[in-house]
Amino acid sequence: MTPSELTTRMESYLSLRRAMGFPMQIEEPRLRDFVAFAAAKDAGERISAQMALDWACSSPRCATSARSARLSTIRGLLLYLSAFDSTVEVPQAGLLPGGRRNKPYLFSPAEIDALLNGASGVQSESALWPQTVATLIGLVASTGIRAKEALNLAVADVQLDLDPPRLLIRDTKFHKSRLVPLHVTTATKLREYAGQRRRYGCDSQCKAFFISERGKQARYTRLNLCVRTLVSNLGIQPYPGSGRLPGLHSLRHRFAVKRLLAWYEQGLDIRALLPNLSVYLGHRDPVETYWYLTATPALLTAAAERFAGYAETGAGR
Repeated sequence: MTPSELTTRMESYLSLRRAMGFPMQIEEPRLRDFVAFAAAKDAGERISAQMALDWACSSPRCATSARSARLSTIRGLLLYLSAFDSTVEVPQAGLLPGGRRNKPYLFSPAEIDALLNGASGVQSESALWPQTVATLIGLVASTGIRAKEALNLAVADVQLDLDPPRLLIRDTKFHKSRLVPLHVTTATKLREYAGQRRRYGCDSQCKAFFISERGKQARYTRLNLCVRTLVSNLGIQPYPGSGRLPGLHSLRHRFAVKRLLAWYEQGLDIRALLPNLSVYLGHRDPVETYWYLTATPALLTAAAERFAGYAETGAGR
């Protein structure tokens, strides 16, 4: 495959991936760099798995996990190219070890209550800020939406007068929008917060639903600092080997794990329900949601018990 053919195929691959909803912001520079790397070789040299491996490891500053991510990006392109050129080699998946994802921390109900109570007492010159922190913690914990999605909510996106009440999450991590139905208790808390921001005159000052100490849209860095400070003050410790305190994203983890665990306990078909949870959480692929199961001992135990039940039933026939 000549350099010009390779470039043309790569552009087609990028267009295809974007049409499928993948932003390709991280992948595109990698792909272009690989094409330049391949073009620097002999014009007649075929694209081999070794060439992809050499490119993935070519940056001395890349950690092991980064090299694995680089190779994974190129595997996608090479799989595409192999449909047009049978001489293109595709390196095996898992050829380079990837990074280890930390086990998600699961806040207990008592810890959630302590966080909410502590948030209400956060010291600030703004009387509304403690309620902003508490409401955001409660919202992420009860819906599993990303903290940044919550912070990006405009007043018009918090649709509490509809049946059921819902959130309109716009242009999210993967540039898609979705509706998130709300439990009646969550909607009640959001109505209370909406009333508070109205009493403080925020409706005419800012279109964002969640207000910062300066009367503008609340920022993730400030909110995350507040949550981590609360976690530290409460004496909550990370899991051994995790290395960092649980924070805002741990609330999202907890929601996903609790929902999956409840389905297991109810004896429901997880494989059939998982795509629904993926859409609700705004995941690009159910595999991303499935990670919560594989990373959580409680869910693995439930899955093992389910399998044992199936085995016993089959043995009794």
